[in-house]
Amino acid sequence: MPKRNEREYRTMPVMQIRAAEGEAAEGQPKSYRVRGYASTFNEPYVLYEDADGAIYEQVDAHAFDGADMSDVIFQFDHAGMVYARTSNGSLTIGTDDHGLWVEADLGLTEESRKIWEAISVGLITRMSFCFTILADEWDERKKTDTITRVGKLYDVSCVSIPANPGTEISTARKAFLDGVIREQQAERLAAEARAKKIRILQLKAKAARLRKG
Repeated sequence: MPKRNEREYRTMPVMQIRAAEGEAAEGQPKSYRVRGYASTFNEPYVLYEDADGAIYEQVDAHAFDGADMSDVIFQFDHAGMVYARTSNGSLTIGTDDHGLWVEADLGLTEESRKIWEAISVGLITRMSFCFTILADEWDERKKTDTITRVGKLYDVSCVSIPANPGTEISTARKAFLDGVIREQQAERLAAEARAKKIRILQLKAKAARLRKG
């Protein structure tokens, strides 16, 4: 079982994001808007692989029913500047048959323009979300864990995904992240690694119990 109330991060290849320039009022500049999916439903993805094979995870279509999404923020790589948030109406989040959709008005700052342009030309194409798990179901035959209930959604982020996220910083990120943000990101990556290791051990123990039972 996952450790309850511990923040987890998911970045999956199937996530998508695209830019859409907002409508402008007369005499006013256009806003920078982005939209996409931060998660998809009922589409298994590899959580990890080892000598015993792959362990998969998927998100149930009703996992976000009742989840706390009262104050979710939109960031880049889960760190640094907050570009939009649900509490002030600049970020809208909902679900449909495909997954958890996101639409954000990034504002009119120079940083917002840079992120919007990076998304527009396809330099940033993925999304991720930070959340807690309240319930899941393990399928031993399919080696798949299904997240059935999300407790709280903390943030949705557009993300860069280099082959090794700890080895380089993308050009878009260099444009506006300083040393403090890099330090925060390093701490986040370390926390993700620890959380993933714990979850792997928990899933292995769960599978072993089911085999014995």
